[in-house]
Amino acid sequence: MKQFFGAFFGSILGLLITGIIVALIVVASVMGALKDTMDDDESYTSKQNSVLRLNLNGEIKERSVKNPFENLDLGPLMPKSGIGLNDILANLKKAKADKDIKGIYLEISEPVAGFATLEEIRNALLDFKSSGKFIYAYSEAYSQKAYYLASTASKLFLNPQGALEIKGLSSQMLFFKNMLEKLNVEVQIFRHGKFKSAIEPFMLDKMSEANRAQVETYLGSLWNHMIAGISKSRAISLNEINTMANDLLIRTPDDAVKYKLVDELKYEDEVFSTIKKTISLTEKDKISFVTLDKYIHAPDVLVRSKNKVAIIYAVGEIVSGEGDDNKIGSVEIAKAIKDARLDTTIKAIVFRVNSPGGSALASDVIWRETILAQKAKPFVVSMGDVAASGGYYISCAADRIFAEPNTITGSIGVFGMIPNAQKALSEKLGITVDTVNTNKHSDVGTILRGASGIEYDYIQQSVERIYDVFISKVAQGRHTQKNNIDSIGQGRVWSGIDALKIHLVDELGGISNAVAYAVKLAKLPNYKIIDLPKQKDPLQELLGNGKEEMETRAMKTNLGEQYIYIKQLKNVMQLKGIQARLPYEMIIE
Repeated sequence: MKQFFGAFFGSILGLLITGIIVALIVVASVMGALKDTMDDDESYTSKQNSVLRLNLNGEIKERSVKNPFENLDLGPLMPKSGIGLNDILANLKKAKADKDIKGIYLEISEPVAGFATLEEIRNALLDFKSSGKFIYAYSEAYSQKAYYLASTASKLFLNPQGALEIKGLSSQMLFFKNMLEKLNVEVQIFRHGKFKSAIEPFMLDKMSEANRAQVETYLGSLWNHMIAGISKSRAISLNEINTMANDLLIRTPDDAVKYKLVDELKYEDEVFSTIKKTISLTEKDKISFVTLDKYIHAPDVLVRSKNKVAIIYAVGEIVSGEGDDNKIGSVEIAKAIKDARLDTTIKAIVFRVNSPGGSALASDVIWRETILAQKAKPFVVSMGDVAASGGYYISCAADRIFAEPNTITGSIGVFGMIPNAQKALSEKLGITVDTVNTNKHSDVGTILRGASGIEYDYIQQSVERIYDVFISKVAQGRHTQKNNIDSIGQGRVWSGIDALKIHLVDELGGISNAVAYAVKLAKLPNYKIIDLPKQKDPLQELLGNGKEEMETRAMKTNLGEQYIYIKQLKNVMQLKGIQARLPYEMIIE
């Protein structure tokens, strides 16, 4: 009885504490929202000789998240969400035309973004610089991704005790075969596509020759494109850059100057002095820096038009049901496409896809809505960092497909996996299984026993059927024969540059290029952009199904780069049905 009352009152106390915390969060978030509203009302006041202070460290998502908790210090549970690619691009364009913005001070060390995202930002920086305004970049340490962006600068500075990486790209995969064998877990594999490497970690202890060949191809394509950009911006030959990487020549800050990767070694205060001289300030004057989160409120050209172009964001793995900002839910995205199709004020649709794929069934549900939308109005796809496997499935029906040179795409193939844990339970844990079926194969697909011969054929036939459907729909969308798609399919991954050569994409370019093409197809004299699906309210996410998101953020903050390995194992446990997706994670650095 004593234990009962202890547990009872403990539960009551837990609920009371939880209620108080939730109430405090609600009150604080409302106050924060009111403060934000007042700040917005004050608006942005421009000042002459302003410099846009652009900090691109941390995660860069597809679009900014409006977070009422920005002003609260909730640590790893609710870290600052940062500014999305959409706002970065829009405000660089705005700053280019703003007579009060004289240049950009670029702070960058470690951007957390894919190569295609970096490409879009890099092109926007180059476009800004074409106006004659300066870009000064400074860092204490440039990663390769950071340096790729920083190489656009008019002047590039490095801390005198800093570091800069030029070493080439590497792709790594984890293999679980030996671990599973030690646990007596057998993974039953069903696939179509010799390059479909998503299942290799569970059946091999290293890359297959086919997989190694495709990784070498697309990794080489990404590296060659990266150093071509650096070569052009810094007037350094490709051979020189490769020699720096092969011989690890950049060992000290002085080496970075010697090999012309940076212009000068300076501390930040010295860089500020250089900026002051550039914009004709005295040493005693204060630089009018404007951060991007403030500059968002700067007035822009207001477009008044009944014509709308919808940008529909599909980001993350593809799953059935509802999604969120990090998962493409078939119900949510299909509804967003349908709503845009039926809305007569929306004259064109740009489908922004950044996905490694996922459920084949969920992909097909979304594909159906893309077909209906393409028949109703201009429908253009813009591929982000990754638009592969299921991500390509939902893209293939477009009037035109845009990809960046370093987008990862293709991976046209399918697979299924069913772990057999019978021996693990019996021999490791002493657990036995007994089953009652109404028919011979009622428990087919269970993880508690292996599949028989007829059951294996049954599942494999489903994989073969879905692969045939996949390549048929791609062939339909790309206006070619099914055997042509099969020859470049088989699960093979391609870079955007190579995908253009084999007609998996139509044109190299970013989301602004895709919007311009959609506007051209729709013959619009003027238009305004709307984003879909509407972002979920962060407060509802926190009080509803946001617990998992908060736990994930906490793990990402505490584990850092190691989180990706936990994520791989988590994805394995959540697989349902036949999959059309890339390897669980392609770690490219």
